[in-house]
Amino acid sequence: MTTDYKKQPHHEFLSASQEALGKASLQIALSRLTDTLAAGNRSAFSALPDSDLLREKARSIKDHTLASLDTYLEQLSDSVISKGGQVHWAEDAQDVRNIILDIAQKKQVQRIVKSKSMTTEEIHLNDALEHAKLEVIETDFGEYILQLAKERPSHLVAPAVHKTREEIADLLESELQIPVTPEPEAMAKLARAQLRQQFQKADMGITGVNFAVAETGTIVLVSNEGNARLTATIPRIHVAVMGIEKVIPALKDLPVFIKLLARAATGQKISVYTSLVTGPRRTEEHVGPQEFHLVIMDNGRTDILGSPMRESLFCIRCGACLNACPIYRNVGGHAYGGTYSGPIGAVLTPLYDNLEDHHHLPHASSLCGSCQAACPVKIAIPELLVRLRASLNRQKLTPFVERLIYQTWAHTMVRPGLYRLASSFAGWLMRLGASGNWLTKMPGPIKGWTQTRDFRTPPKQSFRNWWKKQKNIPF
Repeated sequence: MTTDYKKQPHHEFLSASQEALGKASLQIALSRLTDTLAAGNRSAFSALPDSDLLREKARSIKDHTLASLDTYLEQLSDSVISKGGQVHWAEDAQDVRNIILDIAQKKQVQRIVKSKSMTTEEIHLNDALEHAKLEVIETDFGEYILQLAKERPSHLVAPAVHKTREEIADLLESELQIPVTPEPEAMAKLARAQLRQQFQKADMGITGVNFAVAETGTIVLVSNEGNARLTATIPRIHVAVMGIEKVIPALKDLPVFIKLLARAATGQKISVYTSLVTGPRRTEEHVGPQEFHLVIMDNGRTDILGSPMRESLFCIRCGACLNACPIYRNVGGHAYGGTYSGPIGAVLTPLYDNLEDHHHLPHASSLCGSCQAACPVKIAIPELLVRLRASLNRQKLTPFVERLIYQTWAHTMVRPGLYRLASSFAGWLMRLGASGNWLTKMPGPIKGWTQTRDFRTPPKQSFRNWWKKQKNIPF
């Protein structure tokens, strides 16, 4: 099967963000949840002793693992096979889809339940399964809502964050043809009643992988609803899909990440359900799948591993950077156009897809550093975004006028005489067009600065000239 599921409809970031800013319901939804998650993140880490040291430890484990990734992946494969599982290696998204469809066909699978997985979203797995006439049900409540709405996730942890309670109630009522009130408990109870029966009917359960332990062949699933545990244990076949960066060396490393993941994602000390799955069920066991398949996917990650963008592979998909980002908190996830949104999405989407189609994303940041401060493994996201901006410039994907401005600026900054002349002229020109002490409309490509704000004009006397006139000022 060679159907291309890679392309998906989306707007350019600038136009999509303008549209998002004009949606009152989206602004209400974003403020409700991102404020809660961001506050929870800060509170949880402030209450964790030596949290900074723990974050450094997690970072060092990731760094060490990536440095010997081939060794740990081979160990993981051997461990899974020794426990009765089967391992499949996938070079790209098409390989993953083909592998899962092949398993489904050979095992006569008709119904599939899925737990929340950004990796399967990345490869558009549901489209391929449905195209093959398989029934697929998302069992995470947020993902279930989006499946009914035929939309993509807008957040790594809270996929339906862009919808208000009232919108969700209207959607459920319309799709299920039963009265629904916009109370969270009532809607959750309704979803549970609808989804519970799906687990018993399913032939195959598909999950992602939060962490995969090379030492034991154990995959770790972290959730708050319990649906991941049911997806992995009730159907006769369990398929887990992971990116190569999800492996960690040993079980002793797992508590480091478990302590960080929930705190970063939702502000909890630990998620409600943390499931450790090691192969299919044994002869003496009465629950668990008859078959366990682990699909280990590259999909461009090896290229990133050997590049200056390597640090992006540290990401544990907690969503903390989204909750902290002033851009995401105002425009939501769909404006970013890809599977991954927010600051880390602005890095990953151009890397996993291509930079040309997502040329706006490296600029979808103020570089304030809030994302790095919130990240549990301290990924230097602002630095990675700057690297992507440099790549845009090298590939001449930025507008000619913009490149000319920055080239002129770089040339001027290393020539003091020219810098003094240029700054003096620029100050005079700005004061000439100002209204009092404020410039309300800037020209040409820099007009964006004054579309929503005024710009303070520089004083007539520069700091350098003022300094020259001062006497006896101690350093």
